[in-house]
Amino acid sequence: MGILPVSEWASWNTSFGGPATGNGPLSGPWYSTHKTQLLGVLLAAASNFLISVSLNIQKCSHLRLACQTEPKPYYTSKLWWCGITLLGLGEMGNFIAYGFAPIALVAPLGCVSVIGSAFISVLILKKTMRAADILGGTLTVTGTYLLVAFAPNVPQELTARQVQNYLVSWPFLVYSILEIIIFCILLYFYKRKSVKHIVVLLMMVALLASLTVIAVKAVASMITLSAKGNMQLTYAVFYIMIVLMATSCVFQVKFLNQAIHLYEATAVLPINFVFFTTSAIISGVIFYREFQSAAFLSVFMFLFGCLLSFLGVFVITRNKKEERLQMPFIDCGLIPGKKLTGKIQPDSRSSRYGTLNNEDDSVKSQS
Repeated sequence: MGILPVSEWASWNTSFGGPATGNGPLSGPWYSTHKTQLLGVLLAAASNFLISVSLNIQKCSHLRLACQTEPKPYYTSKLWWCGITLLGLGEMGNFIAYGFAPIALVAPLGCVSVIGSAFISVLILKKTMRAADILGGTLTVTGTYLLVAFAPNVPQELTARQVQNYLVSWPFLVYSILEIIIFCILLYFYKRKSVKHIVVLLMMVALLASLTVIAVKAVASMITLSAKGNMQLTYAVFYIMIVLMATSCVFQVKFLNQAIHLYEATAVLPINFVFFTTSAIISGVIFYREFQSAAFLSVFMFLFGCLLSFLGVFVITRNKKEERLQMPFIDCGLIPGKKLTGKIQPDSRSSRYGTLNNEDDSVKSQS
């Protein structure tokens, strides 16, 4: 093997962070320009993994409590509180990550929690590893790599004045008007027509989530700058964004809980991930102009990475059975006016859970 000339050796070292730079393997130009973004990526990935651990710990605590002869409330379990603490730390890490990396990069990394849950459940809940889990995990990891490699590289330090300018820019105003119109139409069908299809519910969640991520990134960025000595907390827009973030989060959780109440979690999870990620990327592109100077190939490969992540999540959650605790039914054979087949506990998802089935009016006549 031949020896490289001195000029080529120096060039190679400069490009890839070799010894000639004098600062180790992470001192090349790519690292210096992506250092902040890389920190956000690692923080988001670690936070989502922590969330997957917390959810499995909470599930484990619920199963243990259900197996006891005298079940206690879940909030008395130390294991459950451990899971809640980890969940809080994970969500806090995600919040901080928005201050270091673009929305278009942080939002899709939610797939890490899906992969983590699939593999951690094998260790904690003793579930069986499926071929679909391995295939889906491979697709998701490949997609995540493409997301990180081709993500937009834009400045992440946003001042309050920049956020103010973005708020009154015409692309965001048009986007906001369209989003309000679509949300009002969906809300009309949900409230007036009682249309509670999973797509309607999760579309409303996604529309609210797009506002949430805009506000979260603005708040996280202004707090980060203030911590560095460039005070941004005296501007009114900071508190406007906090109110927007809190309000959109509350209603987002409301509609998401409604979807989980009516449908299987294995159906809600992948659809919500796709809708949330898509809306977050669109809001980042319109509000923060994250792909403004990106090359066509970078945009194409980034979208291809999103597609692989979506596909991986669907493969992992497809045909995955949800564990349900067996709830014994009370024999209604001796209750006056009730048939032997009557049940005192219908579907736990029903609003009539824990009540008697009104199969006839004989009870009323006796009373």
